[in-house]
Amino acid sequence: MKLKSLILTTALAALAGGASAEGIKVGMITTLSGGGAGLGIDVRDGFMLAIGQSDRSDIEVVIEDDQRKPDVAVQLADKMIQSEKVDIMTGIIWSNLAMAVVPSATAQGKFYLSPNAGPSALAGKGCHKNYFNVAWQNDNLHEAAGAYAKGVGYKNSFIMAPNYPAGQDALTGYKRMYQGALAGEIFTKLGQTDYAAEIAQIRASGADSVFFFLPGGMGISFLKQYADSGVDLPVVGPAFSFDQGILQAVGDAALGVINTSQWNKDIDNATNAAFVETFQAEYGRLPSLYASQGFDTANLLISALETAHPDDADAFRAALEAANFDSTRGDFEFGPNHHPVQDIYAREVIKEGDVYTNKIIGVALENRGDAYAANCSF
Repeated sequence: MKLKSLILTTALAALAGGASAEGIKVGMITTLSGGGAGLGIDVRDGFMLAIGQSDRSDIEVVIEDDQRKPDVAVQLADKMIQSEKVDIMTGIIWSNLAMAVVPSATAQGKFYLSPNAGPSALAGKGCHKNYFNVAWQNDNLHEAAGAYAKGVGYKNSFIMAPNYPAGQDALTGYKRMYQGALAGEIFTKLGQTDYAAEIAQIRASGADSVFFFLPGGMGISFLKQYADSGVDLPVVGPAFSFDQGILQAVGDAALGVINTSQWNKDIDNATNAAFVETFQAEYGRLPSLYASQGFDTANLLISALETAHPDDADAFRAALEAANFDSTRGDFEFGPNHHPVQDIYAREVIKEGDVYTNKIIGVALENRGDAYAANCSF
């Protein structure tokens, strides 16, 4: 069943039998246009694949495009809460949008299940009992990259990320585990596509390695320009800059690069194998970590609905905390601030036939929670 017909089917089912007090309405605000569209499309497609595989005809999903603009996201959230009367919200990719929407939504009694953005401000003192992150806390994948860099002996990294909450968390996370010298540390503009000045700084810096976090189209632009520059320093980064959609656009320039992720298509469990197979059959492409996060978020929701309705907030929250679902990552558990505790892997970019992808080469961090949980108090 293709996506448009799936949305229509769930909506019609809700009108037929789910518009009652027992129906469930999910508001998904995500990025479906512009430079970051691939991330939101993957989250949406993974989420809707899980909904379609369930027997829950009472779930209606309302999907809107935030255009990667905080003001648009806030307007859509207000409409979903006030007019659409959604029970649960999800979908946001970018941390600056999450910071604009999540605190208001949870303050109004809504549950928010994040399939991606995990800003530190929502993991520590700004945590909320109705906010659950099903992906990671922003620092995590960057912490793993820092741990890998330290383990292989890099001693003078040049590090860079966009100047927004996730970028700030990225460099903080890398430095936390790397603990070495820095040849340079710079923040780039969110959405930037020309990196000539930054590459010139890297060339002149005396660095022995480069760490960067540039998700979506930013990463494509940087990697292509870096490969053409002749700078021959090893690169390490998080999966966001080396994920499935990005790799096809970058090509050979990414081969051999080590990156970190809590998910990969070769994680050996039955749920993950079935997810990879069915996603590829449904959408004609390999899934990304974003797609896996959307899939897991929907299955967490479905598992909680087996126990309680969001109208019974305490019971529904307890059901979410139990995380009684089969994750693509294997065993899944939340820490005390409703963020995952999980292994984070080192992956190498490889080529399988004509397709660029990743393979796991080891565990970079084992059973990692996050650095802010101790500051969270519900």
